[in-house]
Amino acid sequence: MPEVNYLAIGWPALIAVLSLGYLLGSIPFGLVLTRLAGLGDLRSIGSGNIGATNVLRTGNKKLAAATLLLDALKATAAAVIAQAVFGHNAGLLAGFAAFIGHLFPVWLGFKGGKGVATYIGTLLGVAPLMVLVFAIVWLSIAYLSRYSSLSALVATLVIPVALWILGAYEASLVTSAMTVITYWRHKPNIERLIAGTESKIGQKG
Repeated sequence: MPEVNYLAIGWPALIAVLSLGYLLGSIPFGLVLTRLAGLGDLRSIGSGNIGATNVLRTGNKKLAAATLLLDALKATAAAVIAQAVFGHNAGLLAGFAAFIGHLFPVWLGFKGGKGVATYIGTLLGVAPLMVLVFAIVWLSIAYLSRYSSLSALVATLVIPVALWILGAYEASLVTSAMTVITYWRHKPNIERLIAGTESKIGQKG
């Protein structure tokens, strides 16, 4: 396996890449969109999360879809910009920083979302084919189990393995870190899945 040297782009560039990714990733689109729509503070609704799933709990499907898209594209933008200026590894780092920014936005006291959308957005920026793999796995598990959280957890587990098999070692390492963090952020969901109390797709109440 080739040696991974992310510092090869230089410290000034590294700081710029991480800052760009984090700042873009920390934009709380779910919170902004729901406030603009007059729906109040998203953090006081449902799970209190700023992601698309909680936006959906407001009953506004269009806002939820817009949140999902924008949360993904902010990571894509970070990865594409950094990759164009500093190279592939810089794109990976910027996407990862955007992922962290979404989870821990400085503007909201470091209390953000769970990161699935920004995970997908990072893939779109650095390994577009993996978005298709993610979608196939997610849809398959969702069809079989009816659990959205389980679908996301399995998909994020498959991606690093697929990248490693394809020889994209750097991307595999970065997405492995993202997967571990995703599992940590989904700890309550995992506990409910084990207990059999996790809500299924389409389940009300």
